[in-house]
Amino acid sequence: MPALLHIDSSPRAASISNRLAAAFVRRWQERNPMGTVVHHNTTLEKIPYIDEAAIKAFFTSPDALSPTQKQLLAYSDKLVDELLAADVIVLGVPMWNLGIPASLKAWIDMIVRAGRTFAFTEQGIKPLLAPGKKVYVISARGGAYPDGTPAKAFDQQEPYLRTILGFLGLADVEFIYAENQSQGLEAAVAGVSRAESALEAFAA
Repeated sequence: MPALLHIDSSPRAASISNRLAAAFVRRWQERNPMGTVVHHNTTLEKIPYIDEAAIKAFFTSPDALSPTQKQLLAYSDKLVDELLAADVIVLGVPMWNLGIPASLKAWIDMIVRAGRTFAFTEQGIKPLLAPGKKVYVISARGGAYPDGTPAKAFDQQEPYLRTILGFLGLADVEFIYAENQSQGLEAAVAGVSRAESALEAFAA
């Protein structure tokens, strides 16, 4: 059965990125009635941030792990297993201060794991995720950051996500933007409309 992993990161009840991501997931479910969906909201679930204890656990051999370290790794392993099992990954990501929410970074830090999602080899870093997974990043942004404009340099969201996802072998990534959400009602509505049209095309 096909599997979809849906990760939201906005805590807002009226979140545009969450709403658009949910709409995409519903369309996917209509096309894949036997498919499974796993959903997290990284902010509402308070994904833990990496601390010294977590770092030690990640780099301790399995036979030397303490009970506390095993518990911490079990949570990270659960998130990694969900990622490994997914055929499609949908990220609902508001742009905050030109980047991503800290809670989404916390989830990323939990699933970027040496030996599980990537490996150090003599030839360099080797991604461990199976090829063929598709990623959709659905983001609401206050402004617009088109290619070839000075504003593009302020976009720290897409470059980071493309890099870290590619680090794991997730190279097939589509970005869908609801832009200009802070530029007045008309511009905001137009931005959402463009995003909805793009989602319909991808979900067709």
